Amino acid sequence: MARLFDNHIPLLKPWLTEEEWYSVKDVILSGWISQGPKVQEFENAVAQFIGARYAVAVNACTSAIHLGLRIQGVNYGDDVIVPDTTCMANINAIAMAGANPVFVDIDKDTYNIDAGLIEKAITPKTKAILNIDQIGLTNDLDAISAIAKKHNLAVVDDAATAMGGKYKGKYLGSHGLVTTFSFHPRKMITTGEGGMLLTDDADIAEKARCLRATGASVSDLERHNAKGIIIQKYYETGYNYRLTDIQAAIGLVQLKKINQMLALRAEQARFYDKALSKIEELIPPYVPDYATHAYSSYLIKISDSSKITPEYIVNNMAKKNISCRFGIQPLHQEPYFNNSGWKDSMFPISCKSAGKSFFIPIFPGLTYENMKYITDSLRQLIYEYTP
Repeated sequence: MARLFDNHIPLLKPWLTEEEWYSVKDVILSGWISQGPKVQEFENAVAQFIGARYAVAVNACTSAIHLGLRIQGVNYGDDVIVPDTTCMANINAIAMAGANPVFVDIDKDTYNIDAGLIEKAITPKTKAILNIDQIGLTNDLDAISAIAKKHNLAVVDDAATAMGGKYKGKYLGSHGLVTTFSFHPRKMITTGEGGMLLTDDADIAEKARCLRATGASVSDLERHNAKGIIIQKYYETGYNYRLTDIQAAIGLVQLKKINQMLALRAEQARFYDKALSKIEELIPPYVPDYATHAYSSYLIKISDSSKITPEYIVNNMAKKNISCRFGIQPLHQEPYFNNSGWKDSMFPISCKSAGKSFFIPIFPGLTYENMKYITDSLRQLIYEYTP
């Protein structure tokens, strides 16, 4: 039987081996498969790797963002500033907090929210900034933090795609901001599904642990370890946002590989950068001086002078058995926002970027031959292109 991905080069592929398989076996045979000691071990390991005081594992990054917003006071009717170019999951988290998204256009080079436009979007209803570190590349966190401090706004730094990325030499999650990671298979490390909230604030961490477990005052780990009577209390409603020990066991194995994963992705990016420098129509990712790119994705920009479209690239690369994808699309264009009043003219960079960018494969396990075939295929398509 043919294995998945045997017949084409996928956009992304998780790096999973028998070690993850055996780690799950051990958890299953232990009899403790829900949230328990492995989750706590995973949290401690991530916090230590990142350099944060506390880590709280949850079932998805969306849940982590929701908790980060709610715990910092975002409530019904509030506004949360967010980049127009991002994932719908970010909007879901804002909606789950009862708040409304306020879109802001992006920077043309980093695809992150343009900090210079944020203050114009602030109103008396604004309660928070949801910063998104797109495609593995951090935003200017000092600029975001300065605006938030000036206007007394909460911040959640969604580093879902950027675990292992750095701002000014320090890992994202170690800068004192409430930070969230995703463990979806398309992210840096994976637990199948899952997410994590990191913070240096003990109160925020404790509140997150309580809310993720239906609001119970006593954790699952404490209850199941207790030999006598122990009864939890509920002082507010919470959610079932728990990660399982099965997932955490996989995460612990994945975390041991993260430095190697980051090194491999950086090496692949250097190969692409060099190859693309010879193709006038294509521009490799921009990395500002303050950032260390995690390269969870590799996003290519088509030059302004070129008439080549992402559709042409994506469709024809597929014919060569290479999976590519369009660049991140403007969220205000989604049907959900049809009656919101958002217009393309309000987000010129977001709209232009969507029509001028595409992703190519990058992941541990991608070979030199794969990458050469990808870049040779791009070069051939551009040479053959006729408007």
